Amino acid sequence: MSNPSTPAPPAMPAAPVPGAQFPQPPAKSFIATWLFAWLLGVFGVDRFYLGKVGTGILKLVTFGGLGIWVLVDLIMVLVGATRDKLGRPLEGYDKHRVIAWIVTGVVIVLGIAMGAVNGGSGGNDAVDVPAVEQSDTTTDESEQPAEPTEEAPAEEPAVTAASWANEEWGEFAPVEQSGTGDTLITLPEGATGGIVTATHNGERNFAISVLDASNETTGELLVNTIGTYSGMTAWGVNAFGEGARLQVTADGAWTITISPMGSAPAVAQSGTGDAVFLYDGGAAALTATHDGERNFAILEETSEAFNMGLLVNEIGTYSGTVPLSAGPSVITVTADGNWTLAIE
Repeated sequence: MSNPSTPAPPAMPAAPVPGAQFPQPPAKSFIATWLFAWLLGVFGVDRFYLGKVGTGILKLVTFGGLGIWVLVDLIMVLVGATRDKLGRPLEGYDKHRVIAWIVTGVVIVLGIAMGAVNGGSGGNDAVDVPAVEQSDTTTDESEQPAEPTEEAPAEEPAVTAASWANEEWGEFAPVEQSGTGDTLITLPEGATGGIVTATHNGERNFAISVLDASNETTGELLVNTIGTYSGMTAWGVNAFGEGARLQVTADGAWTITISPMGSAPAVAQSGTGDAVFLYDGGAAALTATHDGERNFAILEETSEAFNMGLLVNEIGTYSGTVPLSAGPSVITVTADGNWTLAIE
């Protein structure tokens, strides 16, 4: 028989309910996923947002599968087939899907209409002018043409790729610096883009990246190589933010020259390594070759809002022909070997 004065043993805590101590994160937003897939899909931002880091990185390095992956993911979001990393549907799809479809459709239709208008206006260079009968009055050959008046103003000079580039990214006096090892270089005030010509004679990693005023990356890694380097790259093209300074990582001596975008040369027929060019011609076919071992990419930046611009993105040797948009435009070449460019 138990002693009544003996205290009862303490009660055992209840067994934890599986999954109750680790609540799931909230579901991902349909609106955010739709905007990321539409506006930043080429960089894989939509997949990073959904927690799919692996495919996000793959989408980033392939520039959205050259645009095809971007289109597929956007359609998947709009039809409600996209799920987050945990397999859950997007929050707010039923509420906002109609407006998302409408906005997407309107922008696409406007883009097609603007392209048709631009194409139509480009084909009207030749205009039939009715014949004018000659009058019996004679003109004094000594008379000089009348000076331009408000009724007949002088023609404005044609826009060139150089003037367009300086208007787009800003014009400034070139900046030249040299040194050894890691450093920061302030970008020209008031400019949003330009050319960076660099050399390096070290043996280890040499990298140049662009930082904003808060020292956050703008997503631009201009140079990232091992050992010696000599090439020309462009900053301010497809950036996530406005650049304020360059971060240089080096183990040897380097030289860096920062120039206006409008100072880039015309497209060359051949060369080696990274390069930046200006293009003034019309829509054409670009035939390119490359004999290097690492990444070979050609990007064309125009003033068109919906122009993807990525013409070539391959690893190693390359030989092919791609469509080139009408200028004015900036063409950047990323290469580690010899390349050729032929425009027809």
